[in-house]
Amino acid sequence: MTVRTSIVVPTRGGRARLPVLLDGLARQGDTDFEVVVVVDGDVDDTEGLLARRTDLDLRTIAFPDNRGRSAALNAGFAAARGDLLVRMDDDLEPEPSYVADRVAAHADEPRGVIGLCRNVYPDTAYARVYGAAMDVLSRDAAYATGPGRTWLHWGANVSTTRDDLERVGGYDEGYRRYGWEDVDWGYRLHRLGRPIVVRPELEVAHHVAATTTTVRALRAYHSGFSLVRFQDKHGVSVVDHERPPASAWERLVARYAAGLDEDRVRRRGDRIEATLLRIPRYVARKRVALLVEAAARAGYHEARRQARQEESPT
Repeated sequence: MTVRTSIVVPTRGGRARLPVLLDGLARQGDTDFEVVVVVDGDVDDTEGLLARRTDLDLRTIAFPDNRGRSAALNAGFAAARGDLLVRMDDDLEPEPSYVADRVAAHADEPRGVIGLCRNVYPDTAYARVYGAAMDVLSRDAAYATGPGRTWLHWGANVSTTRDDLERVGGYDEGYRRYGWEDVDWGYRLHRLGRPIVVRPELEVAHHVAATTTTVRALRAYHSGFSLVRFQDKHGVSVVDHERPPASAWERLVARYAAGLDEDRVRRRGDRIEATLLRIPRYVARKRVALLVEAAARAGYHEARRQARQEESPT
């Protein structure tokens, strides 16, 4: 049986997160869709949870072990039956008009369509001093992005057509650390010549996992590694960590990054988190920003160092 829309959801350890997403999809006014959930190594009986959902056209693909988000997305799209392909994270909460709005967004011409994620935070110190404010700023910046750079926001809540997926190809499974596998695919769609639009009506609540300074900084560190792969692969400089720092802030970030590795990012994140509500909010926000930006720079340069080491003769 064919369906108009396929929603592909990669998940790992998502048993506690998935019910909000699935409940939202079960409330859709447009019911001509299926959900394909790819369990990237089942560590919490996610398969058991999914087997009990009889209120959706739901299929499960389960990997015996962890193969990474790109592999999970590729498996999901390969199994999908719809002509409109939607990629969603497992911690989103769609409104009842979500599927109908997706279909409408693709009605006029071939295009990629982005819906942003509105982060919903628990009441943590990180959310109070940094996370919530930065979320607003980042979404404002995304909505203001010019048409030639919208691919930078390809991510957790996007859609394309089957024809364009076949033209672009699958997700790059070489991205195994956090970040950039989605942007990579969005950039390839952009390079194909397809317009990529950001549609406000498709914005969804995102029940985020990055709820502490430590988690956010570690994601930045691993994203720095992934950035190297993206920039080397496409010859596109998105963040120029090679350029000498020009401002006082950039020099501070560079000095702080020079002493960071993954373990130090974790330990400094924990220490900063413990102080956030005891110091002025402006200072607390700057401390988080410094660690996050320095961690991204440190991850980038560590990836470069490892690459040079692999290339040098033994």
